[in-house]
Amino acid sequence: MNGDRPFGSVWSDLTGVSFTQGFLDAGGVRTRYLSSGDPDKPLLLLHGVGGHAEAYSRNLGPHGAHFWVVAIDMLGHGWTDKPEIDYQVGDYARHVLNVMKALGRERASFSGESLGGWVATHIAVHHPDVVDRLVLNTAGGWTAHPEVMQRLKQLSNEAASDPSPERIRTRLEFLMYDKTLVSDDLIETRRAIYAQPGFADTMRRIMCLQEMEIRRPNMITEAQYRSIAAPSLVVWTSHDPTATPEEGRQIAEMIPDCRYVVMNRCGHWPQYEDADRFNALHIAFLRGEALPADALG
Repeated sequence: MNGDRPFGSVWSDLTGVSFTQGFLDAGGVRTRYLSSGDPDKPLLLLHGVGGHAEAYSRNLGPHGAHFWVVAIDMLGHGWTDKPEIDYQVGDYARHVLNVMKALGRERASFSGESLGGWVATHIAVHHPDVVDRLVLNTAGGWTAHPEVMQRLKQLSNEAASDPSPERIRTRLEFLMYDKTLVSDDLIETRRAIYAQPGFADTMRRIMCLQEMEIRRPNMITEAQYRSIAAPSLVVWTSHDPTATPEEGRQIAEMIPDCRYVVMNRCGHWPQYEDADRFNALHIAFLRGEALPADALG
């Protein structure tokens, strides 16, 4: 028990959900995925830096009722292959496009959290023909706060160099407004990933975007945001540790066809922290419906 909360489990989130876990070849990269739903309406879910597909364990079932949901472990992350490169946004985007080819799809909707939102933005800017709808969830790519970058790099490298439950917990608590949501099961899921041989070196490569001289050329410009043609939704939170709601609003105001929502009492993982509210507004947007008033917070 965590206070008044029952024991939390990533896999209990999937109880009653028809889903598949597997691997596909994405341009020579062995790529892990979780998938659920109707193959006619593809939706790709892209997690944040240092993350993995389980970031969406509370979203697969509800979204699978409407879409073909595919949550991947991005390049260098989770149980996907980890080439010895400095991981920049274009590298992630090429991998995602190769995932689409492996899935046999030319278009999809994209929803990305943090780094995943940065990658989804890059794809919407440079490959607009493949994007139906776009969701940017506490997305990276616009801000560069040195103190946040240093904190994220420190926590991530410490957790990968010493993948103890305590280090992993500290890294996961960085994401959450309500720290009790960091369950033992979620810690063990990430600990097993970070304990892979050589992962500490991979993490240092992943963290290259937290170096200002590498981050700057990868960032999304105002002109690029204004070029996005896909209907878009920017989701921010009241307690995001990486950027303020005002900075999230800046992104939304640059994208021509965009809605903006702030979810209260959430940190960097609103899709997990308040899954019911996130699922309601996210599904409504992706289906082209009005966002439910009671889901806006």
